[in-house]
Amino acid sequence: MGARLTVVVVEEDRDRAIAVVDAIKDSADCDIYVIGNSSALARKIAAHDPDIVLIDLDNPTRDMLEELTLASGPLDRPVAMFVSGPAGGLAQTAIEAGVSAYVVDGLAPERVKPVMDTAIARFRMVRQIRNELAETRRALEERKVIDRAKGLLMKAKGIDEDAAYALLRKTAMDQGRRVPDVAEALVTASGLLG
Repeated sequence: MGARLTVVVVEEDRDRAIAVVDAIKDSADCDIYVIGNSSALARKIAAHDPDIVLIDLDNPTRDMLEELTLASGPLDRPVAMFVSGPAGGLAQTAIEAGVSAYVVDGLAPERVKPVMDTAIARFRMVRQIRNELAETRRALEERKVIDRAKGLLMKAKGIDEDAAYALLRKTAMDQGRRVPDVAEALVTASGLLG
């Protein structure tokens, strides 16, 4: 991480906030913003557009955890959550909601930098997996549409599968479009006609 990071720390206790800010400044080149009150948290966090959000909680409840998780935008940026003690199944809830790091035993200043690094790395990995999954789903959907279009052409023109695909490809090339787009148009038109 060579670039300067923007870090938002959500911490209600002023002394702990100062300790966390000092620990971050000692270990990383960052712009740090502290939010001491969690009302309108989503708006406050978004205003800073941080690279990472650190949230410190003493005794989180499930509702508080869900609200903070949603407000911190874990799908948009890494979020590291520090809690003071074991909180039952809340760790699972936090991770499922997209929190990148869930650390029990509170926010110890000497652990801030390694946790930030881990949260950022995990966030990047999960984002890459989500992007690959979305791309795979899109490719599968396109494949289904192409197969439907080929079936329509085979039936309508009495041609085999290879000839149907060749016709789709030629039409796409002639129109300067992608094969999946031509196939989608054909399937849509056949639905309107049928």
